[in-house]
Amino acid sequence: MEISPEQVRKDAEAVYDVIMDGGIALVPLDVAYAIIGHKEEAIKKIFAVKKRSFEKPSGMFACMDHSLALHDLGEREREIQHALFYEHDLPFSVVAPFDPSNPGLAGVDPYVIETSSKAGTLDMLLNAGAFHTTLAQLCFDRGKPAFGSSANISLTGSKFTAADIEPELHEVADIVIDHGTSKYANPEGVSSSIIDFRDFTVVRYGVCFDQLDKIFKEQFSIELKPAEGSSAFVPANKN
Repeated sequence: MEISPEQVRKDAEAVYDVIMDGGIALVPLDVAYAIIGHKEEAIKKIFAVKKRSFEKPSGMFACMDHSLALHDLGEREREIQHALFYEHDLPFSVVAPFDPSNPGLAGVDPYVIETSSKAGTLDMLLNAGAFHTTLAQLCFDRGKPAFGSSANISLTGSKFTAADIEPELHEVADIVIDHGTSKYANPEGVSSSIIDFRDFTVVRYGVCFDQLDKIFKEQFSIELKPAEGSSAFVPANKN
């Protein structure tokens, strides 16, 4: 499904308005459909409807500006991030330390920060398609980030069309954006690959992992290894 840049912007503006008003949105990403919100009650509803464990924090719906402003990363880590994003144009999630008192998080409910972070780190999804980038940049420019996770009941696998998302999630959504099938739809039901940039461990093996792994090895001489408790190369690890 071809979506014009004008329509993407219009849809992103509509979603922004809904979630800033306390609502919940089902939105299309290249990696999978996501369910997102901004305020405490919306995030509580998302965890409840997904039956998601609080041991698995939400992530930030982020653009590169978010990571540059909020993540505490060294020069080498920034170089890797830049290469994955700009040189190779791949979707990936970055886990890294952050400062919760940063002005970029001013006005975000403490509960939302608490349930979207773990051990002083924040997970940011980057480069997950035109809609994702447009909405994330809009959120950054206006100083009000969005948070969420994949649009599915936990442990049932990511969903790659709006129609495949469970009815329970549709019932709590205040807006649904349908842009057709996700670019990286896969039968295993996996979403983005999540990499902890503190020690280059893999929190989740997801889409484009082989490409990401090759770049780490060949361009930066880094051997990615599974984080404690990660799926360790089990492709059906479902968010």
